[in-house]
Amino acid sequence: MPSGTPQGFSDLVGLEFTDIEPGYSRGVVEVSDDLKNPHDVVHGAVLYAMADTGMGGALYPKLDEGQRCATIEVKISYFEPVRSGDVICETDLLRDGKSVAYLESELRNDGTVVARASGSYSVFTP
Repeated sequence: MPSGTPQGFSDLVGLEFTDIEPGYSRGVVEVSDDLKNPHDVVHGAVLYAMADTGMGGALYPKLDEGQRCATIEVKISYFEPVRSGDVICETDLLRDGKSVAYLESELRNDGTVVARASGSYSVFTP
């Protein structure tokens, strides 16, 4: 992710970043039938991937040259089902420690908060 664009799995769900800066990211996914589960709602793993990748997107610009980050844990709470439209994930870095960073993401669909996530990330030099 150092280039500031999603890679790998996040490309499969169509995640596109509209804003990345040190300590903040904003990503968008357009809902499609391919992202839905058998109940005709967006699969929770899509929202999780948005939050996890958004957290990396917000953290990477804060890292020193040569540093990397890796997810320690992410907790997500789902509030509302998503059936159509766009999902927007905004992420903020809340704590930037020497070896662990803490971030939070809010995911919205048509202005309604559909999920919130928090995550801890290891910051290290390989």
